This record gives sequence, structure tokens and C-alpha cells, in this order.
Amino acid sequence: MSSNLLLPDETSSQTLRRRLMAIAGTVILVATYVTLITTQPMGIVEGLGQGVALGTFVAYLAAAVLLLLAVLPDLPVSTLTLIPVALALNIILGQFVGSVMIPLYIDSIGTVIVGFLAGRRAGAATGILSTLVWSLFAPTVLPFAAGAALVGFLAGTAARFGALRRIYLAPIAGLVAGVLVGVVSSPVATFVYGGTSGVGTGALVAAFSSMGDSLLSAVTKQALISDPGDKAVVFLVAALLVYALPKRLSGSFSFVRRYRVLGKRVSK
Repeated sequence: MSSNLLLPDETSSQTLRRRLMAIAGTVILVATYVTLITTQPMGIVEGLGQGVALGTFVAYLAAAVLLLLAVLPDLPVSTLTLIPVALALNIILGQFVGSVMIPLYIDSIGTVIVGFLAGRRAGAATGILSTLVWSLFAPTVLPFAAGAALVGFLAGTAARFGALRRIYLAPIAGLVAGVLVGVVSSPVATFVYGGTSGVGTGALVAAFSSMGDSLLSAVTKQALISDPGDKAVVFLVAALLVYALPKRLSGSFSFVRRYRVLGKRVSK
């Protein structure tokens, strides 16, 4: 337990403060997402030089910071080095896959790994931070921060309820997560961006549109095809990577021990 940043005796007021920070972060996240969908702002994908883009960036950053502060006392020191690696993994893979004719994303493996090891709030914060860092180079991804947060949240939820205790359960959990993420991301791709940025996913949208579907219908169908398959692959790969970690490292996460994320592999 010495490797953890845990408070020795957390008072009820400290626990309440952490919960309030988590709630506040979630409210900011959801409010920003709803605002983007309802206002459909112009110029958001043109970079932080636009006021609306800068405001969106700041709001999502505040949500990520609040979520991280809420979960920080439960995180081992190793997480502080894991999150930057996860961000880089997301961006590099996502940038590469987005430029080829593959109707997937593969841009959330790092987020899912953090969710598996550190829980829902840490996973959600990693998803947001990954999107924010990526948006500095590719502004088109900024509106999708809420979907990225949902991926991390669902990864932590799946791990908490035993999806990693049997390796075949991980892609099943990914399929379910993909449906939910697809539903959340489709309105953003439709109303904020006007489609989808990936070459392969854009080809699917174009195909459905040519069949007479509206843009929202085409994007939603594409998402319900791409996202479940994408998240099934991502959850499986992330699970295999987690199992490949040394027991001492994976066992340093209180979340892994508390919920027996890896079953008998990690003992208390």
C-alpha cells in the first residue's frame, strides 16, 4: 500500500469533497456536450483561435481536472506516468488509423487501460485529456471529448463488474460500450462537424447518404457499425496488455485489488 497516494484516514468531509468534485466535473462535461449539440457552433473545428473552441477547451479541461482531483487519492504513483503514455498511445494510433481506409478509430486503447486499472473517473479524465491534447494538433477532435470520457467511464465500469476476469468477456463489454458511445458521438459528428473525419468511417457515411439517408441517419448507422467493432477490438487489446503487466504493477492499483479486477491473479 506504500506505493499509493492514499490518505491515511480520510475524513467524511474529504470524502464528500471528492464526491462533489466528481459531480461537478460530470455536470460540466455533460453541459458542454449538450451545449455543443443544441447550439451547433460554427468555427469550433478551426482551432483555439476561435472563442467558441477556446471556451469548449477550457470547459472540458475543467471537467478533466475535477475528475482527476476526485480520484487522485486512490491512484498509485504509477498512474501519474501511465496517463501520459496512454495519451500518446491514443493520439498516435488514432491519427494513423484515421488516415487509412479502415472504418474503425483505435484511438482509445490508452484510455481503456487506465479505466481498467484505475477506475471510471480516472478513465473518463484520461479520455478528456487525450482529446484536449490531440485537439492542439487536430482541432476536429475537440467536440468528441464527451464520447472519449464515456469510453473511459465504461471501461472502468466493465472492469469493476468482472469483464477482465475472463478474457473473452472484454470484447463483449467493448461491443456494449461501442453502442452507447456511438449513440453519444453521432449527434456531435452530425451537427458540430457535419459528418466524420476518418477516411474509412467517412466512406461509410457517404455510402449511406448515397442510399438516401439523412446525414444524422447515415452518421448514426456508421457509428453503430464502427463503434461496437472498434471498442470490442480496443477492449480486448487493452485487456491483453493489462494481463501482460507484472503482477506487482497491476496490484499496486487499489481499484484492481478492491474489485478483484483480474480475479485471482492479483491477491490482497
